[in-house]
Amino acid sequence: MVFKRYLDRSLRENRVSAKTTEHLHDSAAGLDQRPPAEIAALLASGQVAAAENVQKAIPAICAGAMAMARTINAGACLHYAAAGSSGLMAAADAQELGGTFSIPAAQLRIHVAGGLPSGVEMPGDTEDATDGLATALAELSEKDTLITVSASGSTPFTIAAARIGKSKGATVIGIANNAGSELLDMSDHAVLLETPPEVLSGSTRMGAGTAQKIALNMLSTLMATHLGHVHDGMMVNVNADNIKLRARACGIVVQIAGVSEATAQQALDAAGGDVKAAVLMAATGLSRDIAQARLKESNGHLRPVLERTV
Repeated sequence: MVFKRYLDRSLRENRVSAKTTEHLHDSAAGLDQRPPAEIAALLASGQVAAAENVQKAIPAICAGAMAMARTINAGACLHYAAAGSSGLMAAADAQELGGTFSIPAAQLRIHVAGGLPSGVEMPGDTEDATDGLATALAELSEKDTLITVSASGSTPFTIAAARIGKSKGATVIGIANNAGSELLDMSDHAVLLETPPEVLSGSTRMGAGTAQKIALNMLSTLMATHLGHVHDGMMVNVNADNIKLRARACGIVVQIAGVSEATAQQALDAAGGDVKAAVLMAATGLSRDIAQARLKESNGHLRPVLERTV
């Protein structure tokens, strides 16, 4: 009974004094004493609740995605900066852009506190180390976009990166899970993911991390849509560098051009793997050079070329 009163008081005090990401969950009392299925259900519902909160950030995500598209169109760089589990989320998004949308590696930079881990350990003290950031971000320009991620919105490494970005005139997108946090205050596009307290207090790899992943996926996919790399829900700028993706590319040409697999594959081979050009070649009989020239005129967007040609 004494312990129960102590825990209740601790829950109240923590909820008042700490950041949302450090609050104790309303159902935290006695969590470790519950049946596994009940704990698992609570963990699942925590993830769902976190995901639902991303909807509120849609306007900021849309604006940020436009900024990212402008950066890529200008031949400039997207920089991702974060620490800890937020760094892993940011890095995963950045590393998928080449394969999914053929964004050139030269236009992507990843800055994770302590560097990308090569083993199973991810030291926590590196999120306070900012000494190498000035060098890492030395080439930032006003054409670049810096995507910064921090659950608390106050991680020293991420805050320092955002400050450098602002000082160099880069567009700063800030993703954080605490309202009124420093990172959001200094960002050009503030993506607030106001997720509820974690079932495991402070373990932001859980709900906060889920919301971050969703927001990052939305930003990069919206960016790709603006760039013309998405057509009817298909990744028409895919870098088909393995068996699965080559089959997917062929399927995309079949679907859009309305041709057989054999014709689609022939068009892909003739287009050197360029899916958009292959679609035009298969659907209209255009040569590779003319197909690519028309795509260039439409800034890489397939639909307007198809509508004018078919």
